[in-house]
Amino acid sequence: MNMRKVAVIGPPGTGKSTLSRELARVTGLPLIHLDSRFWKQGWVMTPRDEWERDQRRMIEDNAWIIDGNYGSTLDIRLEVADTVILLDLPRRLYIWRVVTRMLRSFLLRQKRDDMPPGCPERPDQNWFRFLRYVCDFQRDARPGLLGQVADLPPDTRLFWLRGSEDVRALSREIEEAWGREGD
Repeated sequence: MNMRKVAVIGPPGTGKSTLSRELARVTGLPLIHLDSRFWKQGWVMTPRDEWERDQRRMIEDNAWIIDGNYGSTLDIRLEVADTVILLDLPRRLYIWRVVTRMLRSFLLRQKRDDMPPGCPERPDQNWFRFLRYVCDFQRDARPGLLGQVADLPPDTRLFWLRGSEDVRALSREIEEAWGREGD
């Protein structure tokens, strides 16, 4: 399975970062977590023009796995990706994962490795705003995401994963195609 430029997209909490780490381990492709590039210490957003320039620099590389949506710049990645993995898991599952992730982060002080330093998840106004976005993703963001996926270049390989078994099956397929690490 030839993959050099992989975009992993979908709602928060669907396992994009986990799957991306696994793909990077198996394939050896460099991994970019968009959250760690977009957010600066204290949850400060990267200005739009700087963010677009950063996206264009990222895709110039010959090989990458880019984890994250960021709809305003998603088209930049989708235009050049040879593989798109859409995690379209059930809403109740990803809401549950986001809530438990936040609780682990806040109560157990577990830091996410896909986030920059100085951006802890805690139950504050911003987090509740994010949770609202997650709860409304199906209605508000999913149609646009599906529209962008429908407009992929014809030679782009799309894996549309609708459940945990689909994710496991793709992981197995990639592992078999690329060989086990260390073999």
